[in-house]
Amino acid sequence: MLIEIFLAVLIGLVAGTITGLIPGIHINLVSVLVITYSAFLLGFFSPLSVAVFIMAMSVIHTFLDAIPSIFLGAPDADQALGVLPGHKLLLRGYGYGAVRLTIIGSFLGLAISIILFPILIKVVGFIYPLIRDLIGWFLILVVTFMIFREKKKIAALYLFFFSGVLGLIVLNTPTINNPLFPLLSGFFGVSALILSLYDKVRIPSQNFKKLKIRKSVLARSIGASSFAGILTSFLPGLGPAQGAVVAQQISGKDLGDKGFLVLIGGLNTVNMVLSLVTLYVLDKARNGSVIAVSKLIVLEKTSLVILLVSIIVTGVIGFFWGLSLTKLFSRIVEKINYQFLATSIVVLITIISIILSGPVGLIILLTSASAGLFAPLIGVSRSHAMGCLMLPVITYFVF
Repeated sequence: MLIEIFLAVLIGLVAGTITGLIPGIHINLVSVLVITYSAFLLGFFSPLSVAVFIMAMSVIHTFLDAIPSIFLGAPDADQALGVLPGHKLLLRGYGYGAVRLTIIGSFLGLAISIILFPILIKVVGFIYPLIRDLIGWFLILVVTFMIFREKKKIAALYLFFFSGVLGLIVLNTPTINNPLFPLLSGFFGVSALILSLYDKVRIPSQNFKKLKIRKSVLARSIGASSFAGILTSFLPGLGPAQGAVVAQQISGKDLGDKGFLVLIGGLNTVNMVLSLVTLYVLDKARNGSVIAVSKLIVLEKTSLVILLVSIIVTGVIGFFWGLSLTKLFSRIVEKINYQFLATSIVVLITIISIILSGPVGLIILLTSASAGLFAPLIGVSRSHAMGCLMLPVITYFVF
């Protein structure tokens, strides 16, 4: 049994590396495939081993998904906001340092999740009914605060509602497959790459120097990501992308680019690990990976401990594996002509959008990219484009 569990962890590491590094291939897709072919898989592996595979894959994914986001500008939903500060550091020669900060955030987030796990088991069942109906109003306060921080409030409000209405249309049209990829790639990936092409940016020689971050900023980043990760792990409709906006606002003083990258890394891992609390206490699954686990096993103390130990092992390996892959990407990217790279990535994202979402995916990509260009050109934060996810969640809770 022990050998089978360890093998499941290793296979999960391989699968999570693939989903983390290749845009458009998400852990939810692999989880669906696992459940679809579970009858075949369970002929060779126990249900618990398959569940271990899913969680190992999901955790390593959160350690690695910043690599394509920062180096290629092709984010998934969990890394959308991290593209911008990460890309800025890449263009200053600190791509390795930028990804390293997200990996540090993931590792510390994992450690805090394990520490908080037994505590949350006791309190989630009590807190959940009290705050479930308040989350929509809480998000309204967050959005209001974000907009009033801007000098150009009308422009920020316009960007939020434009992206929000687009999100409502796209996410509530059942005939559109995988709508998040073209939507978020346009807002945060393609738009930034187009501006870089226009400015004739060149990727400088990459420096493998470790970016220093003040301990106070590191502590606030991890604290904010842990709080937001707890919320997103058990509140329906609230995902890591919305949680990143919430965490950014509750962190107090401006964290800067480096602190925000730590926050993004920590939030995604905390959300993934603590989603098991929700399944164990409330018997509810908040993401595709945990849904798959719930269909394979009934989570009880023994299986929960095995999953958590597997997650810890995955996180330790993932820390060093992620740093090694980041160094490899840094060496490759500095040898490639940036204009060619950026153009190729835009074409690649366009092709993937069409493959995943059909011709309508191209329309979504072009529309969201246009809105993404609006923010820097008019002088407001592109984070208001997260209205594409926040407004649908607000309407879900409030209306």
